[in-house]
Amino acid sequence: MSTAEIVTVHHPSDGVAVITLNRPERRNALNLAIKARIADAVLALEADASVRVIVLTGAGGYFIAGTDIAEMEPMSPAQHQALATDRMFTVLRRCPKILIAAVEGYALGGGCETALCCDMIVAGEGARFGQPEIRVGIMPGAGGTQRLLRTIGKYRTMKLALTGDPLTATEAFQAGLLSEIVPDGSALDRALAIAGTVAAMPPLSVLAIKEAVQLGQDVPLETALALERKAFVQLFDTQDQKEGMRAFLEKRPPQFKGS
Repeated sequence: MSTAEIVTVHHPSDGVAVITLNRPERRNALNLAIKARIADAVLALEADASVRVIVLTGAGGYFIAGTDIAEMEPMSPAQHQALATDRMFTVLRRCPKILIAAVEGYALGGGCETALCCDMIVAGEGARFGQPEIRVGIMPGAGGTQRLLRTIGKYRTMKLALTGDPLTATEAFQAGLLSEIVPDGSALDRALAIAGTVAAMPPLSVLAIKEAVQLGQDVPLETALALERKAFVQLFDTQDQKEGMRAFLEKRPPQFKGS
């Protein structure tokens, strides 16, 4: 099966695109070719003005069980640098559009790090999240320690990274790692419903909210509040602000145009 068949893109509704990883015999494990295909797909969707939300998911009852150990085992540090083995994660975390992970089954290692790159995570109740890299003599290398630290705190992060033990979906939700838990088999449907809602919102407001959250999480509170206030004020110079408020006052549905 070619990477084009393993990683597919489709558009189920206006403003929404779905990237599906379909490698069930390896529980959707990532290798370099697949990561390159996902990165290229995300970049292409970034350039598509009709797409406002991207959903990432895996077929066969799994999200991503990890990274292909057989491919990684012989690599040297220089090869990791030359091959830019973290390119997919860089593309995901810099994507200006909203990313939603729809997770069933395993999201381990690179799979957990892929989900952590997203703005929201919807998971089936049987899903498992973890960073088991220590069990094969390495550590998380694509955001696992740092994104978990900023999401669930030092003590839970240290336990996950040092033991390799996974979190259940319930534990992950209670720790603040997930947006929602849903019945097994329905994560994609729920993610698409959320994506449809977000895609119908004013695009400039969506972008401003994402930027405020991303930039604000790593700076002092006063700086973050200043960033938020500046973005809030700037939105009053948009046509969508005028349309949204007029529609509210006139008790009719708004027609947002992204201007």
